Amino acid sequence: MLNQELLRETLETANLECWEREGTATPVRAFAVRLHQAGCSLRETTTVFAELGVERSHGAVWNWMDPLADSRHDPPEAQPKRVAVDETAVTINSEWSWLCAAIDLDTNLILGVALFGRHGTDPAAAFLHGLREKHDLSDATFLVDQFGYRTALSRLGLSGRFDYTDRNPIEKWFHTLKMRIDRFHTSWVGSRSSVREWLERFMHYYNRQKPHQALDGKTLIEVVQN
Repeated sequence: MLNQELLRETLETANLECWEREGTATPVRAFAVRLHQAGCSLRETTTVFAELGVERSHGAVWNWMDPLADSRHDPPEAQPKRVAVDETAVTINSEWSWLCAAIDLDTNLILGVALFGRHGTDPAAAFLHGLREKHDLSDATFLVDQFGYRTALSRLGLSGRFDYTDRNPIEKWFHTLKMRIDRFHTSWVGSRSSVREWLERFMHYYNRQKPHQALDGKTLIEVVQN
């Protein structure tokens, strides 16, 4: 039986003006997005729709996700005290890229993600600069495990220290992300810009829509705001 909350959110999403001129009925597209966000892969989502008599390709379902990008709201500006940052290598069209992410260790909210064609001090500084533009980092201490980030922090006048223990949440998030990638894609294809959009959507899902077992089924943003 379909989750009542999923259906309720579907009806709310069906009112989004960004889908007015689409060919497929808005409730159908909204329901596909909710299935995808609830954990169904593109293949599983299209299978569900096929059972309901709606034949659509994986590409069509994926394109339905795009209009939501401009209708979502980023997490409120954070004032973190401890921020873990890290990077991991990913492949896009069989080429290596580096994904940077930052997490507020007191709330577990993902503060930002960024994708670069190389790694080192300059990309690290660019990532940290983007975080500083988005959040108040005046009292934040960054927990890092690489000299490149120490140099980047110094360049930007931010505080940081080496730490291999308290950074576990960022490692767990990367693990969750890679499990999600394996579930939806055998490999990433397309442009880096399309992957960046996917990452932004996943960050939004993780912060605002994913029920967390350790939080009694609440989302991270619900706990922070309450």
